[in-house]
Amino acid sequence: MGKLTVFDRRRRRVRTTLKARAGGRPRLSVHRSGRHIYAQIIDDAKGHTVAAASTLGKPGANVAAAADVGKALAEAATKAGVTSVVFDRGGFLFHGRVKALADAAREGGLEF
Repeated sequence: MGKLTVFDRRRRRVRTTLKARAGGRPRLSVHRSGRHIYAQIIDDAKGHTVAAASTLGKPGANVAAAADVGKALAEAATKAGVTSVVFDRGGFLFHGRVKALADAAREGGLEF
């Protein structure tokens, strides 16, 4: 195992504290790349994805697109019967696209 990057260390730190405090709630995991933003709600107890949304197939991955993903994810989660989650930002800072996605998911009805 090689030396971990700052990003990987931050991701591990965020995820371990999250899982300790989750209390059985599913995890809203976010991944941001240069071209797209992805979000999924994961039930760690069962080990499967409950709902997912991304900007794949749509042009751009700006703040507005991230907000659309947040709204779509909230709708999919509501259909799956999930209302309360824990927000897993991974190694990403809670700013810009990640924050826009989180705010839109909250407006869509998810509690975290």
